[in-house]
Amino acid sequence: MTSSRARLRSSLTAVSATAAVLAPLALPGTAHAQPPASAPGFEQQILFKADRDPGYACFRIPAIVRTTAGTLLAFAEGRVLNCGDTTDIDIVLKRSTDGGRTWGPLQVVNEGAGDTHGNPAPVVDRRKGRVLLAETYNTGRTDSGSCAAPCDRTPHLQYSDDDGRTWSAPRDLSDEILSPRRNSWYATGPVHGIQLSHGPAAGRLVFGINSETWEGERSKMGVPPAGGWGRVSANNAALVVSDDGGEHWRVGATDSWPVAADGTFRQKPSEITPTERTDGSVLVSGREQDGTDLGHRTQAVSLDGGDSFASPFRALPDLYAPQVQCATLSLGERVLLSCPGDPDRRRTMTIRSSYDGGRTWDAPDRGTVVTRDWSGYSDLAPVDGGTVGLLYEGGTADARDEIRFARFTEDWLTPRREPDPTTPDLAPLAPPAAVLGGARETTGVIGGALDFDGADDAVRLPYRAELPLGSGDFTASLWFRYTATAGEQPLLWMGGVGTTQPQVWLRGEPASGRVRGLITVREGATSVRTATVGSNGAYNDGRWHHLALRRGGGRITLFVDGTATGAPDVPGSVSRNSPFGVHIGQRMDGRAFFTGAIDEVRVWNRALADAEITGADAAPGGTVLWLPMDRVSDSR
Repeated sequence: MTSSRARLRSSLTAVSATAAVLAPLALPGTAHAQPPASAPGFEQQILFKADRDPGYACFRIPAIVRTTAGTLLAFAEGRVLNCGDTTDIDIVLKRSTDGGRTWGPLQVVNEGAGDTHGNPAPVVDRRKGRVLLAETYNTGRTDSGSCAAPCDRTPHLQYSDDDGRTWSAPRDLSDEILSPRRNSWYATGPVHGIQLSHGPAAGRLVFGINSETWEGERSKMGVPPAGGWGRVSANNAALVVSDDGGEHWRVGATDSWPVAADGTFRQKPSEITPTERTDGSVLVSGREQDGTDLGHRTQAVSLDGGDSFASPFRALPDLYAPQVQCATLSLGERVLLSCPGDPDRRRTMTIRSSYDGGRTWDAPDRGTVVTRDWSGYSDLAPVDGGTVGLLYEGGTADARDEIRFARFTEDWLTPRREPDPTTPDLAPLAPPAAVLGGARETTGVIGGALDFDGADDAVRLPYRAELPLGSGDFTASLWFRYTATAGEQPLLWMGGVGTTQPQVWLRGEPASGRVRGLITVREGATSVRTATVGSNGAYNDGRWHHLALRRGGGRITLFVDGTATGAPDVPGSVSRNSPFGVHIGQRMDGRAFFTGAIDEVRVWNRALADAEITGADAAPGGTVLWLPMDRVSDSR
């Protein structure tokens, strides 16, 4: 399909775009933010950018596949008016026949002509050589606003039989894969689909969709009926499959999560990325947004080629990521995940690995950082036997500045690391905590303690269900010693990070002359509130001081060496929605580390009495974690 606008844009960009994308990525003043151009096994370049591709204000939503002929097809949404999600949007493409070293001019595959044509989800039929492209339409807007619920979203499909040079006219797939119950938001991908290689379903094409169910009348002009026009009553994540090379499609595995009348729900799996594991099962990883379950990533597995899920989606609290689309790719026994590594904001594009089919993933410090710039949506594709291609949104000022293409080898990735040293956790049935960066033993208040260098030393607890403190009372207690006069000095961090994520923390703020405790809570569907309390003095005199934070009796109270300072509590859960981690000596996002020593860290799921906090011992019961911090053991 080639319209007059498509031909015009192709001619305008044929020279300028090709010349631009051949240049390596050069970002003045940010050499520290991404691997150097000379890094063995890594190279990258800007592929889509508004000032290099005339006719577009913004490019977003990358997707990439490798054809049977070895050509790389890089898709994106070309947003004509602005960066809004429901403006005039085309699906555009660039092709590379040399493994992503050079790229041809921009092609318009599907012109929005004022409407939104987006969410590219390409999949290659290796038996026929055909490339299929699923996509989603809705009525466009001229502003940057969102599509009003219930949005008129419909799925479509195109294909190419000549390696992406030309494309068929799109056909509407609504009759096949748009159930009447999926009558609000609907989205294909956006990420590559797969063709299965193993088992009875070998040859099957699979891609992901997500949708919402709307109950009640659709929005319209006039006075709404009693109770309003309606509401979203369910979120649905599903796999769409074809057993005849894309001629016919059907909805296979489906997982639906109800939305309560107050707008709360447990999970909202969306933007799902499927990967076939070596045993033939399909790992499905998705974005999770605003559910009451902890975490921003969620997973399910299909054991029957995408016909059903073996169990409901399961949230992954300790897989740190913001709310964003991510991508997976299988490298044999190793599965890669491309995703920003910051647990709150879209930045620090990182490649993480799983060596057990997605059952566990690399911790943040074990991933490979592609860039510390702002970064968002991404996709992965094999380039050849030893090279992987990463197409991702990135920018020094905004993740939507440009779309970059990176090539890297498996040797460039951080190698698999032996288990970290540990320190005991004496809470009931608790496994030991990981000691990171080389934190070393020192003399403590009660036996030994751990000394932290302020660079990369920390203690991180493995996730277990007892650690989140929820909406109840709690007490956190520790001893600290430090002399820092500047910087954020994190002592204990439990939960998420940022201004909107539930969390609990204790830290020194020497430049402000205080030690501070904070809780951020979420209550209901959207309400987020924060309470904070601080000491009079930084206590950075190099001597040991006892610190405790208590929630109870409608107040939060900070104790330093027995002196109490209080503030009104804010009702709600301190552990909901966000990624969840427990760190000693480190911010949850790794952007600040403590310099000094910490001893005897304890957390109870109850409010201790004043005498228990200031006395020698607390009464037994309610221990959530208990780190004596007196020794480090090699786990190998």
